[in-house]
Amino acid sequence: MSFNLYDASVPALKLALTNLSAILVKAQTHAEAHKVDTKTVASARLIMDMLPLTKQVQIACDTAKGAVARLGGVDMPKYEDNETTVEELLARIAKTLAFIDTVPAAAIAGAEDKAIEIVYPSITMRFIGRNYVTHFVLPNLYFHITTVYAILRANGVAIGKGDYLGAIQ
Repeated sequence: MSFNLYDASVPALKLALTNLSAILVKAQTHAEAHKVDTKTVASARLIMDMLPLTKQVQIACDTAKGAVARLGGVDMPKYEDNETTVEELLARIAKTLAFIDTVPAAAIAGAEDKAIEIVYPSITMRFIGRNYVTHFVLPNLYFHITTVYAILRANGVAIGKGDYLGAIQ
């Protein structure tokens, strides 16, 4: 049995987003127990010049849906980036996971050498599929989810490495 780009990306993306959702549920429970508005949690930052938790979750979702759309050759859904509460962030993650499930493995088959181009206002990045996943998508996704984890831990949410890793198989 071969290991392909779908196997290297989609299960990891789904697991990371599922674990992120579980961590946010714990943050929501923590906020409720301490009578803190979940808008306050969503706007928390690790340090003043870093993006808030809301943006970290949005970027994690955008990274995952962008990867699947680009690799699978399908249109990427557009999200408004208007979430302000933990509940809204959980809905965004669920929407992203639902989108990922619409792209079959066959659509990503053979994308290892597919040209991928991402245009930002200040830079254009070019990859082939395998490098896109291993050098950009997964590191970027894990960076933003780790930052969410760090923000929540810094704010007293009782989560640990097991929450970050989720069910290890």
